[in-house]
Amino acid sequence: MKAEYETRVSDYYYRNDCDQKIRLGCGPHLHYHVELLYMERGSVTAYVDSEAYEVCGGDFLAVFPNKIHRFENTSDTQRYHLFIISPDMAESLASKFRNYTPYCPLIKKACENKRLLSLIYCLSRFDNVHGTYREIILGGYLTAFFGEILSMLSLDGAKAEDNHAMKTVVDYCSRNFTKDLSLSVLEEELHMSKFYISHIFSDKLGIRFNDYINSLRVSEACRHLRTGDLSITQISVMSGFGTLRTFNRAFIKQTGVSPSDYRKNNRADTHAVSIPS
Repeated sequence: MKAEYETRVSDYYYRNDCDQKIRLGCGPHLHYHVELLYMERGSVTAYVDSEAYEVCGGDFLAVFPNKIHRFENTSDTQRYHLFIISPDMAESLASKFRNYTPYCPLIKKACENKRLLSLIYCLSRFDNVHGTYREIILGGYLTAFFGEILSMLSLDGAKAEDNHAMKTVVDYCSRNFTKDLSLSVLEEELHMSKFYISHIFSDKLGIRFNDYINSLRVSEACRHLRTGDLSITQISVMSGFGTLRTFNRAFIKQTGVSPSDYRKNNRADTHAVSIPS
């Protein structure tokens, strides 16, 4: 199945359909972020790695990083809460999302977990929280949120050894993008032909290898620009870019603004999210 790799500038995105105006529905895609859906009312068919799951009222779906997924609307009446979150926002649990995968991503009758529901509703109102400690408070909520979700899933520790070539390549890149990466490096590290790896990106993900790596690096840079005081040159190096010129060019291509303008408009005491396509 061909899927689009979705680059995301924001570490945290939330959307609901309490007004029942925006139905769930999207084509096959994947990303580094965790995608979490709580269905209050109605239903939707979710496909995760080609497996179909009927998500009904009271159910919860957890799509781990780099899993191909899509939603197919099957209900005229829907109320839901949708979160798309970088696992790095809950640092103590991030490795669970990177190195494991659930045997089944669907949690039936998740509504019976009152702590989980409380956290969902707290996070749904987080746009109203501002100030110096906003990111710290959000990180605390997300650690508790992720902890509740992980406690309700059975995890498989074989994700990194998955024989599916695409997942292996994407997983390796998502863990090593700040290093000097090239098709030749992946060929040596993963024992795959660099031409085959290039084909995976162009044919399966719909993105060139270099653009994919740059998207990961720009997302990392955005996090530093929002939350720290490092210089733009320092952030460029930490994010894996060889030169400041390359960093600026890639950043503007992905976000439409310069790194300095992005920092000015997206400090930790503000909240800006990208809308998924």
